[in-house]
Amino acid sequence: MTEKQKYTVLQKFEEFETREYFSGVSADVVIESDRSTAGNKAFRPLFTYISTNKISMTAPVLQEELSKDKWMVSFVMPADSRLADLPQPFDTPVTLRQLDGETVAALRFSGGSNDSLLRRKEERLRILMKSHGLIPEGNARVARFNPPWIPTFMRHNEINIRYRTG
Repeated sequence: MTEKQKYTVLQKFEEFETREYFSGVSADVVIESDRSTAGNKAFRPLFTYISTNKISMTAPVLQEELSKDKWMVSFVMPADSRLADLPQPFDTPVTLRQLDGETVAALRFSGGSNDSLLRRKEERLRILMKSHGLIPEGNARVARFNPPWIPTFMRHNEINIRYRTG
């Protein structure tokens, strides 16, 4: 079974939950492109890095917009990974990054993850957060948990947004 990024649920609401993610390490690739193309282009070097170095695949694959048409796609390394112990990427667009713990609001949904649906889910989560006194911080992050061969209707996805309380 694929290891999932570690977190603790802080509070469950009707449509979303708040979480505290533990610190860790991610392998990242930054791509200048539209969202869909960026995800596809970044996947291969990330997968090559973990495969070459015999690092287990984890879930989810994360994608966050850094600026217009500039995306960061990330694989979170297994929970016992330490930045100092991981092989440094060589001759690749992959970079390693220390992840600090963070609190996020998470909205789960099944199905596809096209641009229109992601915008609607992000907008809905921001509305829900504000209605519960949570102040969104930064860009939304898309979390995809399933490989592409899983039928669309069976896929588990999320929108995650960092927040602070008012």
